[in-house]
Amino acid sequence: MPTRNVVLTERQEKLVASLVLAGRYQNASEVIREGLRMLERREAEDEARLHALRETAAVGLTALDRGDFSEFNQSEALVKHLDDLADRVAGAR
Repeated sequence: MPTRNVVLTERQEKLVASLVLAGRYQNASEVIREGLRMLERREAEDEARLHALRETAAVGLTALDRGDFSEFNQSEALVKHLDDLADRVAGAR
């Protein structure tokens, strides 16, 4: 396994030491590996969210291009429309 030297802040070093001292990890390397696994998961989740957002935006833009949208001249009408949509979504669950 490759070895790396990593510079930690004092706060980070205290965290690593406390986790090892508490017995949650055998050594500092385990703590760092777990942190990297968490970062890897978060990066994958962020990428999945971004992909879903792009797909949803594409659907919305396609609907706009088709002219499939509603216009509202009063905020009350918009609020009612959004409430109706929320009710439909809640009912679909």
